[in-house]
This record gives sequence, C-alpha cells and structure tokens, in this order.
Amino acid sequence: MKKGDKILVVAAHPDDDVLGCGGIMSKYKNLLEFRVVFIAEGSSCRYNSPSHKQVKEVVKARTKMATKALKILGISDYYFYNLPCGRLDTVPQIEINKIIENEISSFKPNVVITHSGKDTNMDHVKVYNSTMVACRPKNGIKMVLAMEILSSSEIELKNPFDPNLFFELSIDNLNQKCDAFKEYLTEIEKAPNSRNVNGIKTLAKYRGLQSGVMYAEAFNLIKQVK
Repeated sequence: MKKGDKILVVAAHPDDDVLGCGGIMSKYKNLLEFRVVFIAEGSSCRYNSPSHKQVKEVVKARTKMATKALKILGISDYYFYNLPCGRLDTVPQIEINKIIENEISSFKPNVVITHSGKDTNMDHVKVYNSTMVACRPKNGIKMVLAMEILSSSEIELKNPFDPNLFFELSIDNLNQKCDAFKEYLTEIEKAPNSRNVNGIKTLAKYRGLQSGVMYAEAFNLIKQVK
C-alpha cells in the first residue's frame, strides 16, 4: 500500500470493521483513504423477526455506535445498507453483489478488505462470496484481503483462519482500536469470551509473536496484482 491508495472495507455488521481492521485504519488514516460499507445492520438477529417492534431502535443505536467508533479511528466515509442481520441467506446473492459492485464503481478502491470465507458466521461467508464476485478482474483492484473477526474466526477449528500478511501496530494503534470497540456497548462480552478488549489485545500480541513484532493485525492475502 502506498500514500493515496483507496481502501474499501466491506463488513457484514457494524463492529466487524473495528475487530477486523481497526488497527490499520488507525495506522494509515492519514496516508490512505478509507471507505467502510456495512451490509447488514447487526442486531435484528436477536429477535424472532426483523420486523419486531424494537428492531428499529436497536438498529438506530448500533448505527450511532458505529459512527462514534469510526470517528475515533479517523474515518468519516461510511455507508449502512441495513440488510437483515443473521438472515443474509434470505437475500438474493445478486442483491449483495450489486451493492458491493456499485461501491467499487463509485469509490474506485485499490484495495478491498472483507471477511474470510473460513468463518462460523454465515453472514460473514455470504459477504465474502459476494465480495469475490464483485472483485473480478477488470475493475482496477490490486489487492483483496480477508480479515479475522474475534468470536467468529478463531472458533472455526476444522478450517481455521490462516494469515499470510501482517501489519505491525503501535501501542497507540492498538489502544485506538480498543477504544473504538468500547463504543459497541451491546457487543462487549465478558471473559473468557474473546469479544472484549482483552481478546483484542491478546490476539494482537499473538499475531505480533508470529511476525516478530510487539503487536500486529493479521490478514489472508487472497489476491494481489503487481
């Protein structure tokens, strides 16, 4: 990545962006141009129906959390599509494909970051599949990266996330990532679950050990055109 590159982050839900690549958003916010796209709203899956009377309010609250989290990371370009959380399998694949294709056409990114296809969250896998369709050769994208999401990626034991690209993070980058995640009050879990500040720091230290630095954020390089 070089100064001026455009990075499109395609996230299934608000908070996936912070967990998956909040560190590099913090690290490169003044060098690269980021846009974050949220495909699903992230909260209606906790109700029997996406039309439940409380869904509108919880989605609105999560949108506010996402906006505050991105502000901490220095990101001001983002879009919410609010497709039904946990039910992306009910949405025609082409509809999600078109959302991502239109974002690529509009933003013209050099790099796309999205979910891993090796994940226990089916919304994540659905978004991964659509992103791969949207990133077909011809659109100028030079690199596609898959990110890992705590509480989804690491519990896939049969086919685990296999990073092959690491970005060193400073303690300030890591702290900003943690501060951004703290805005998601409804998503923080207590230990020993991984979805908390301790989980974020533990993973950053482990990926740092693997790559010979103090802290790192890890990705799977899916595609690169030199």
